[in-house]
Amino acid sequence: MTPEAVAAAITDVLESLASAGRLTLDAPVVPRVERPRNPDHGDYTTNVAMVLAKSAGMPPRDLAGLVAAELAEVPGVSGVEIAGPGFINLRLEAAAAGQLARDVVEDGADYGDVTDLEGQAINVEFISANPTGPIHLGHARWAAVGDALARVLVRAGAEVVKEFYINDRGVQMDNFGRSLQAAATGAAIPEDGYQGDYITDVAQEIVQSEPGILQLPADEQLAAFREAGYQLQLAEQKESLHRFRTDMDVWRSERELHESGAVASAFDRFRELDHFYEADGAQWLRTTEFGDDKDRVLVKADGEMTYFASDTAYYFDKRARGFDICIYLLGADHHGYVNRLRAVAACSGDDADRNIEVLIGQLVRITRGGREVRLSKRAGNIVTISDLVDEVGVDAARYSLIRYPVDSPLTLDLDLLEKRTNDNPVFYVQYAHARIASVLRNAHDLGIDWRAREFEPGLLTHEREAILLGALAEFPRVMSTAAELREPHRIPRYLEALATDYHKFYDSCRVLPRADNEPTPLNVARLWLCAAARQVLENGLEVCGVSAPDRM
Repeated sequence: MTPEAVAAAITDVLESLASAGRLTLDAPVVPRVERPRNPDHGDYTTNVAMVLAKSAGMPPRDLAGLVAAELAEVPGVSGVEIAGPGFINLRLEAAAAGQLARDVVEDGADYGDVTDLEGQAINVEFISANPTGPIHLGHARWAAVGDALARVLVRAGAEVVKEFYINDRGVQMDNFGRSLQAAATGAAIPEDGYQGDYITDVAQEIVQSEPGILQLPADEQLAAFREAGYQLQLAEQKESLHRFRTDMDVWRSERELHESGAVASAFDRFRELDHFYEADGAQWLRTTEFGDDKDRVLVKADGEMTYFASDTAYYFDKRARGFDICIYLLGADHHGYVNRLRAVAACSGDDADRNIEVLIGQLVRITRGGREVRLSKRAGNIVTISDLVDEVGVDAARYSLIRYPVDSPLTLDLDLLEKRTNDNPVFYVQYAHARIASVLRNAHDLGIDWRAREFEPGLLTHEREAILLGALAEFPRVMSTAAELREPHRIPRYLEALATDYHKFYDSCRVLPRADNEPTPLNVARLWLCAAARQVLENGLEVCGVSAPDRM
């Protein structure tokens, strides 16, 4: 019996009591059902009596007693107890608890999906690097986390678009073009230019493909280098992200926002709402009315538009495309953007607490042999996402970047990530999956068609079986929480705990028959449990964008 089935049973009891006039319900109730931290307290617990006590006009323990008496009659429930101020603890019959193994196997890849965000359209924008160089380690964290977050939201029922905002106009693009031009003509790279070795490589590639570029007048030559370099770097960014299993649904150009008139339209909208004004020759957005520390300049006194002008139009653009929630994943140096982006939403007439979310990620360090490997695009000492993949592989890189909260600094130990031991978290989880796959192969080799045999869930009575079943039952709740809190790191942490529970189960409970013995119904039941654990590990790894190998 899944947590959802238990919650449905509680809802039926509440509605039955209300229909009989024994309980007053002000609104439909969705009971919260969880696994108790202490297994001695039962299989599931709910605080529904404490939540409803006030509206029902009853003390929590009295209401809990009323509900508990009815729950005790539900098929599959072996016992109900009231604890503390009004918690209701339920114990399931072994057959009801064990049935979860069949449910998981039959649900397959869909097990763990929830409906919390059904009907919501969410835009997740992440990475959004300048197209002036490779995707580096700082971007890699968002490449993994942003993609995993989008997968979590999809499994929670939302319609999700993953988006990369291309910063393809402005000073940095000009500096990039000048750097390429200098590298191609033998001139010194400007001080505010890009110094990495990749600049020389890109410049040479441009000259080889467009040899006439060196004969152009200086201004035309600069524009040509800037545009050609832009296209090459954008293609390289797309390819490196694809290799990292992060494929964007939309690549939105900042330049196109300006050329399409979207920026001017945003200004007109702000004027209509009386949030736009002129002072000191510049044009401003009145963001202080909505929590920003100062009003923001949109157009400078010299007529040049600020980068923030693009941000305002970009938010309007997202909302115009039908997104209910716009999630921005920004780097550690963008804390100042939180209030100003929220202010943009408020200035446009939206609810800043609902329609916009800004997540800030902290920096990533990598070490080898106890020493930090530094990166700087301008200094030319770059650790790219491709470098990281070459060193440790896509699986280890993605998993390690996802498994920590993004608001905490992260240090990746390359020596650890290269190890194929249980000290390496991704190896530990993948090994559990491969171990189960091996067990199921061995069962096949022994001629045990466990799917075709009768499954007797009531035989799964061992303590380790109960713990493993409880862990499997938690997966939908973990998925729901990860989606609600925008915290995909909860998935790998859950998988590691599940892998531990499986290993302990396998060490305590013999799955396959000995020697030439015929398989018993208990062997078959345990094979169903193994298959269920394998399915949940696979589903969780898929959310992380990590492979689930059958052999290691």
